[in-house]
Amino acid sequence: MDSINNNNSRSPLKLADVYQRFHQSNSVSPHLSDESNQSKRPNRAAVLICLFEQEDDIHVILTKRSSKLSSYSGQVSLPGGRTDEEDSDDIQTALREAKEEIGLDPALVDVVTVLEPFITKGNVTVVPVIGILWDKQSFNPVPNAEEVESIFTAPLEMFLKNENRRQEEKDFQGDKYVLHYFDHETNNEVYVIWALTAGILIAAASIVYQRQPDFQQRRPLFWNKNYSRS
Repeated sequence: MDSINNNNSRSPLKLADVYQRFHQSNSVSPHLSDESNQSKRPNRAAVLICLFEQEDDIHVILTKRSSKLSSYSGQVSLPGGRTDEEDSDDIQTALREAKEEIGLDPALVDVVTVLEPFITKGNVTVVPVIGILWDKQSFNPVPNAEEVESIFTAPLEMFLKNENRRQEEKDFQGDKYVLHYFDHETNNEVYVIWALTAGILIAAASIVYQRQPDFQQRRPLFWNKNYSRS
């Protein structure tokens, strides 16, 4: 890898370095729920933030939900879904759902951390699980036609930049917050990544790249697990 040149450009962040940092620093160690029986909790889900390297960038795997679905049809999301009674923890939920939705073999994914949960407006607890796909070539995407219309990837760092970003101010019970929209063109299609998915990816990118985004987040209070709903 080339060192920093005279233009002060930074060397690309490598997943091997991210992996070592996750395993050596207590600040980014896996955040598992203190619920002793989390798999039996109602209204719980987990999503997989699956990272891999491509052309010196760290990318994340995303899906466009099927138009057949009754909720969030046609929207961009991370692979994941509701917890099953058979799931031992959030990691298993995320990996199982990724296999069911996009054909990703759990054995290919090296889980490195679990982030703080996000709470949806509908009071569903969504737990983001970060995993590394070391060998992208070994993954042969197989979308579940009932749930997934397409599978695509995006550079993780884009969720820290102002480029191709829009925002909309919202209000919920007096809390004024901002929803971020990221337009990403790939495979001759423009995907709009927004709302909770964008919020999760902003949080993940901030941790992976160890810096805040180039914009003010102003995330909704109800995303926080300690938020009191009146």
